[in-house]
Amino acid sequence: MKNKILIIITGSIAAYKILDLIRNLVSSNIEVKCILSKSAKDFVTPLSVASISKNKVYENKFDLNEEAEMDHISLSRWADLILIAPATANIISEIAVGSAKDFINTILLASNKKIFIAPAMNVKMWENDLTQKNVQILKKNNYQFIGPSSGELACGEYGEGRMSSVNEIEFVISNYLKKNQFSKNLTALVTAGPTREYIDPVRYISNESSGKQGYEIAKKLFQSGIKTKLIIGPNHLQMDENLDIVKVTSANEMFEECKRSLPVDIAICAAAVADYGIEKQPHKIKKNENEIEIKLKKNNDILEYISKHNKFRPKLVIGFAAETNNIKEYAERKLLNKHCDWIVANDVSRKDIGFNSLENEVVIIKKNNIYDSIPKADKSEIASVLVSKILNEFLNNDQRSLN
Repeated sequence: MKNKILIIITGSIAAYKILDLIRNLVSSNIEVKCILSKSAKDFVTPLSVASISKNKVYENKFDLNEEAEMDHISLSRWADLILIAPATANIISEIAVGSAKDFINTILLASNKKIFIAPAMNVKMWENDLTQKNVQILKKNNYQFIGPSSGELACGEYGEGRMSSVNEIEFVISNYLKKNQFSKNLTALVTAGPTREYIDPVRYISNESSGKQGYEIAKKLFQSGIKTKLIIGPNHLQMDENLDIVKVTSANEMFEECKRSLPVDIAICAAAVADYGIEKQPHKIKKNENEIEIKLKKNNDILEYISKHNKFRPKLVIGFAAETNNIKEYAERKLLNKHCDWIVANDVSRKDIGFNSLENEVVIIKKNNIYDSIPKADKSEIASVLVSKILNEFLNNDQRSLN
């Protein structure tokens, strides 16, 4: 049976990109119906949307004849999910206050389905306190946001506010639909960010990891309907309050929290955990000597512990290898030594990807020398592709078990 998606297109210059999304979804045997806001018709025509979707296009107005055929209640019930893309600041504001002033708003108000929002607007509009207040209201009411991403905007300014790529939007909603095909619920554990190993009360050893890649993976798992826990080290990320997040500082704290979180079906160790810890001094070390001696002690290996934990070993264990040279060689060695199922390797010597960057480029290495590269993209898109591959793995296993 076909999945069904209702796409609401609002008035943004990014609206033309949705034509590619509709084409991709229809090619994937998904039935698509669309509603155009009045201002959306300044960027795409009902005829172009109808010809690509192969369905009637609805306009944002109450029409007695149209309602008789498909009113706001039945149209909202028809869809398996609703996507608003691109979503302007105006529509976000209207949804947040529970507006029922037109056809689109009444559909959203009457819907009992998952609603995804892909914002597109000027960076200052997105950062405006009123917009962010509306976004938080919607997140607390289980609306799922896809993006926005950062980059050069149509207005010529640079920053957050650009609509996520068509590929990412497609991955997110496809992953959600895939999850609904499973005969069982899945649970996941993700580690992210750096750890801090304190030398004294004010000094520590750490690394440049921002935690963004691991956070994006956890968010995409959660958006796919998987019960997900994120264990994350010190960071400056603005994170989704609906996600189950545990904040830790040291490698040992992360290790203990991971032990408490088992069993799960999926474990993804994306954190840049310090390999060695330090016996912390109780007081700040004074600058009295030319040299001081610091003794390091090897920390527990979280990935190895999870991979070799026979009683509670997850069905899929994925590690990350952040390398500066011999990327594949060291990642292959880590895959073998840690007994995990997949290793995701990336080059952290590059300034444009990896640590403290908005983008990444990775290669997934599986057992039996299977390689799968994900080209350079926003970390959110990298996460979407990775989660899609994870869901395909479980979907294939689920289907094999039924045969």
